[in-house]
Amino acid sequence: MATMGIEEIEKEIIEEFDFFGDDWESKYEHLIELGKSLPLIAAADKTDDKIIQGCQSRVWLNADFDDNGMVYTADSDAIITKGMIALLVRVLSHQNPTDIIRANLSFIDKIGLKEHLSPTRANGLLSMVNQMKKEALKRL
Repeated sequence: MATMGIEEIEKEIIEEFDFFGDDWESKYEHLIELGKSLPLIAAADKTDDKIIQGCQSRVWLNADFDDNGMVYTADSDAIITKGMIALLVRVLSHQNPTDIIRANLSFIDKIGLKEHLSPTRANGLLSMVNQMKKEALKRL
């Protein structure tokens, strides 16, 4: 089974969020639901060295590599943040490290997420992206 590419997954997410129009309450609810479906990090991997620096809430990220590319698992103690990392895991897991590093992740702006986040959450989102790219870089 071929894995969808990053841009295809991004397109899928943009269509999902477009469904809600300008209703940001519904978009946040969708984000929270996505967080609930996040493939959780193993309890043994919920260590201080897996915490993403630069996030206001605690976000743990584990990165592995298999035949299908990078495999990310994560968790957060904040529901919106958990939804944000769930989106990133969905887009970047099972992708080639080179593709992850090159990805511009335009879906973040296209769904209006960044502009509807507080500055600290927006910085946290950037920290999540950067950490995921750093993990991919280690596999090259």
